[in-house]
Formats: sequence, structure tokens, C-alpha cells
Amino acid sequence: MIYETKGTEKIGELFKGWEESLIWSAMQGVMGKIYVTDREEPLSAMVILGDFCFFAGQPDRELVSFKPDWRSSDFIIMVPQNGEWAEVIEEVYGEKANKVTRYAIKKEGDIFDREKLAAMAANLPEGCELKLIDEALYTGCLKEEWSRDFVSQYETWEEYRRLGLGAVVLKDGVIVAGASSYSSYEGGIEIEIGTREEYRRRGLATACGARLVLECLNRGWYPSWDARNLWSVGLSEKLGYHFSHAYDAYDILGY
Repeated sequence: MIYETKGTEKIGELFKGWEESLIWSAMQGVMGKIYVTDREEPLSAMVILGDFCFFAGQPDRELVSFKPDWRSSDFIIMVPQNGEWAEVIEEVYGEKANKVTRYAIKKEGDIFDREKLAAMAANLPEGCELKLIDEALYTGCLKEEWSRDFVSQYETWEEYRRLGLGAVVLKDGVIVAGASSYSSYEGGIEIEIGTREEYRRRGLATACGARLVLECLNRGWYPSWDARNLWSVGLSEKLGYHFSHAYDAYDILGY
């Protein structure tokens, strides 16, 4: 049997040392869900938040195979704690499991140059406007697939306003780039960043990312960053972050 549970000291031990803000979100009860095979003496645990799923503890086939009723999407990104978990994922999902490399970015203290970030945020092409996400822009982000993840993990505008934060670039009133909170945890957010395809390579993502990092610093929040590709690593370093390490994950289509 698989059980939903809350963050506990015992579950925290299973994920100990894993510097992943989405896990922190679930452990803190802010966002995401935790599943185990035994509530009293959990040996294995799974955290699901948005499109991400993390496995820790003793590898368990039942847990890897489990899909909660509330999840309608057939896509998920599974992140194993180690090679043994990876083997179970590959055994369960076979050809559906596409192994990918993701890139962890260091979570450090006072590393950002505010003046440099402000200059980046101000460096916009003519006719473009950079704005923080308000209620109307929250709704606007949900209207297109490429921008949905800027706000989609927050069920309402009020929840986003309380827990989230983001900035978008507008061109003729249309959202063409953005950087926002994919998720939130106590004292910080996990950044989601992107640009509409026809507006890429114009510095728009850089401007949005710089503005979002500045706004986080102003609020005393940490802007956590995890990169899905080397372009994202490069952008993070441009903003002042430092690369930590590469790790394996699995894109599961047919979950």
C-alpha cells in the first residue's frame, strides 16, 4: 500500500543532504505531496510537486509504479536518489523512461551584484516593457502552454500573490518572456524561466531573471535555480550563480 503523509523527522532523514527546494516545499507543507509505503516506519519516500517526482530511501518498485488519482498528466520527471532507484525506474517504465542530464546550481548566500542585475533588467529592446506579475498577468500566463508553468502550481491568484513572485516582458501588450516562481518554500522560490520562441536571443530572459532575483533579494527570499540544459546553466552564471553538478533524471511519457 502507498500512503500520503506529511513531512516528519523520519522522512527528512531519507532526504537528508538533498539540496532540492521542491523537496523542502513538501517537507514544510507549503506545496507538493509526500508518499510512503509505511507511515510509522518509512523506509522509502516519494515527493511529487508539479512535473517533478523525487525518490529517496530504500528503492521500492511499488512506489515507483504509483500514480496518484489527482494526477491527470501522463508526463513526469523522475529524479532518483541513487543508481539503485534509477534501475527500478528503468525496470518499471522501460522505453517510456528517457534518461536525461540536469544541472544543479549552488545555493549560496550573498553572491549577487545588485548593480549588475539592475543594469541587466533595464537592458530591454525598444518597444518592450518589464512588469511584475499582477492578477491580470497571472491570468495571461495561464492562457498559453509555454508560459503556464510561470504560475500553474498555484491554484489561485491569491495563493500566487502570497507565496509566489514573477516578472514578464510585454511586447505590444503580449507576454513574450518571463521568470517566475515554479514553486515556493519557506524563505524562497524555485525559478521557472522562458521566452516565447520567436522572441529568443534578445536578452529578454536575462532581463526577467535579473528583475526576479532582485525582487527576491528585496523580500529576503532565496531565488533557487535548477537547470534543465546548458543554456540555463549559462544564464544562471550570467546572473551570478555558480554551477554545482550534473545529475540524472528521467522524463517519463506515459506515466
